[in-house]
Amino acid sequence: MKISMTVEGFGLAWDRWKDLIIILKDYGFETIFKSDHFHLPNPPYGDHLEVYTALMYLASHLPDIDFGTLVSPLSFRDPVMLARQAMAIDDLSGGRMILGVGAGWMQSEHDMFGYKLGTIKERLDRFEEGLAVISQLIRSDEPVNFDGDYYQLHDAILLPRPQQKTRILIGGDGPKRTMPLVARYADIWNCQGTLDNFKAKSALLDDLLKAEGRPVNDVKRTHTVSIGCWRTDAERDQIVADIPATTLNFWDSTDKFIESMKNEPFGNSPAGVIEYLKAFEDAGCEEIMFHYWGMNGNTQLDILAEHVLPHFH
Repeated sequence: MKISMTVEGFGLAWDRWKDLIIILKDYGFETIFKSDHFHLPNPPYGDHLEVYTALMYLASHLPDIDFGTLVSPLSFRDPVMLARQAMAIDDLSGGRMILGVGAGWMQSEHDMFGYKLGTIKERLDRFEEGLAVISQLIRSDEPVNFDGDYYQLHDAILLPRPQQKTRILIGGDGPKRTMPLVARYADIWNCQGTLDNFKAKSALLDDLLKAEGRPVNDVKRTHTVSIGCWRTDAERDQIVADIPATTLNFWDSTDKFIESMKNEPFGNSPAGVIEYLKAFEDAGCEEIMFHYWGMNGNTQLDILAEHVLPHFH
């Protein structure tokens, strides 16, 4: 099983990004993902880098590591331009780009810039149409027509055609709307939640893929987790100190943040984290993406690189 990192990026400025991607690569994380937001839900706001500019910098400075979005919301990203950007970055990087897409969720960033998030039904309707547009523009070498409520294509084709078909990652695990879209369009599926949830939704994906006429191994199974790993209280406190205060505000208090990172029932020791990851590996998970929040320091990365990653290479 691969171990990768998704950089949430709240409190992240350009100088830190330039250093961080080198650290992540040197430490042995397989893929570097970045979230796609303007800011945290509530003020005070911190820096947050535009994701495609950040990934293009990564692609040009790290020649041998995969990267992608986890995930870009179709609530404020246009699917045509997303497909075009992803195809271009994928070609320029030699096939290393992963286009992760989602329906959108953070109301405040939509309100701030005048984007309509919409009801859950509207988000999923728009998401379904957007995925159809993206997948056809990436995968079809013939002109595409599409007539939806949100998007319309008329003999549309993106040129130049890509050297390879850019991988599409879909995040989410809703059984009625999202999982059928994963079975129809995704190369990679990413979910969150418990081990039992992963097992149940992965079994559902098997059934949905068969109904679509696709082999069950056609879609890579991945899991994103926000987890803490420490050996002492001092290490735990330093991990928290490495996180910008504006980011900690998302949880209202440091105690709530620490609680959110507790790895039950295995605990937060390196041995407990390894056991947790092995359980997902045994359940068919092919890649784990850690959420990374520590924009002010590398304590958590140091511990993972020394005590956890060697067990998965």
